[in-house]
Amino acid sequence: MMRISLCEAFLEVIILTTDLHLKSVEELAPLLESKTLSPVELTKAILDFAEESQPKINAYMAFYREEALAQSKKIENEILQGQYKGMYHGIPMALKDNLYFKDKITTMSSKIHKDFVSDYDATVVEKLRDAGVIFTGKLSMHEYAWGITNNNPHYGPVRNPWDLDKIPGGSSGGSGAAVAAGASVASLGTDTAGSIRIPSSACGIVGLKPTHGRVSKYGCYPLAWSLDHIGPMTKTVKDAAGLLEVISGFDHRDPTCIDVPTDNYVQQLSGNIKDLVIGINEEYFFKDVDADIEKAVRASIQSLVDQGAKVEVVRLPSLQYAEWAELVTSLSEAAAIHHSDLQKRPQDFGDDIRLLFELGELPSAVDYLQAQQVRRQIKQEFTEIFTQIDVLITPTLPVVASTIGDDFAELNGKKVDLIDNIIRFTGPSNLTGLPALSVPCGFKGNLPIGLQIIGPAFKEGRILNVGYALEQTNPLKNRKPNIFANI
Repeated sequence: MMRISLCEAFLEVIILTTDLHLKSVEELAPLLESKTLSPVELTKAILDFAEESQPKINAYMAFYREEALAQSKKIENEILQGQYKGMYHGIPMALKDNLYFKDKITTMSSKIHKDFVSDYDATVVEKLRDAGVIFTGKLSMHEYAWGITNNNPHYGPVRNPWDLDKIPGGSSGGSGAAVAAGASVASLGTDTAGSIRIPSSACGIVGLKPTHGRVSKYGCYPLAWSLDHIGPMTKTVKDAAGLLEVISGFDHRDPTCIDVPTDNYVQQLSGNIKDLVIGINEEYFFKDVDADIEKAVRASIQSLVDQGAKVEVVRLPSLQYAEWAELVTSLSEAAAIHHSDLQKRPQDFGDDIRLLFELGELPSAVDYLQAQQVRRQIKQEFTEIFTQIDVLITPTLPVVASTIGDDFAELNGKKVDLIDNIIRFTGPSNLTGLPALSVPCGFKGNLPIGLQIIGPAFKEGRILNVGYALEQTNPLKNRKPNIFANI
């Protein structure tokens, strides 16, 4: 009997440590903590797969193999000596290439900053280092984070692991593709009008934009100061909750950071949503939506109702001006940041973002201030509805990922402008600064669909728990991106 038991135990270890790149942090962390899995073995497996998949998805800007393997050996010794730090200790991750690493090139996936080297770590990088994360490299992005396709003119397009002819979304497209494919166990993205949630929806992963001020942006190259956020992009909701615990907290070096207590977000994932009140806004968030996306999102809402939640229809009249306010704000702030380079070396920008920076020179001070008045009104309306409801649920995107190089998306048989449509449902949470989570909720053909959960300020634990309840229904049915069949 003992021999059978040992055999079974050995087979269990083999199963647990096979296809490591497919596993989530919540699956890997217990193996690392129990010393069943070596951080060195895990890091090598992730790097091997990332390098092997790079010609197909083009997610990485740079690999840090030598440093990562050296760090993994150090982490292994810490764990062997009983110094396990927590969920992300020994987890290999690559980050978006607008987050500064001391003495490493941070390009913003641009030509202008192709040789830029920071002399300090971003705050989120410091926090991840302290938590024991092993950095495998930097990930591609839409140039200067000013776009949603990640079709980069300088470094090539990032490809969606579910369909290599499709965009991964942007601007954090490298993070979305790498996590979905298994080239990074988890990642961070940045979000100014949806740049965490758009690629998370398009690539079938979890993406969290925390409350504005919850996570320090010190050491992150800005796109628009008042709209920018940093947040987790992960395989599961629990992974996102654990990563938020690592990176959140006040930082006096970031003037937009807010000194509020952080929470134990993982402990809040009970999955209990009995009597939760879900808000639905029909006029804005369910207007002009792909029929298959709408069907999947409404079915997911029903699955939450089946678990004890309730639904209430709410109105947000000022949302009709949200796209204008978001555009004026982001154009103006981004143009101010890049004004000098636009004057001196306009030819070094990609055509698409050069046009946006030029457009950003056009709004007047009156336009900008009127946009802020609209912004304040939208924020007030959200504050009021959250006295009646616990969360607001919407589609993350009204369309699925489009073909690389196509400026249009298909919406119920019609061709519509891609960028105008793809940020419609994500932008309001940047204007308000409210936390918003995208979680997978199904498919249209072979492309994932995302559902967005918006909550009151600093209630990340609440929206994560709703996402966790939905995740338990297994909306992706254990399907994996098609790239795995081709490598």
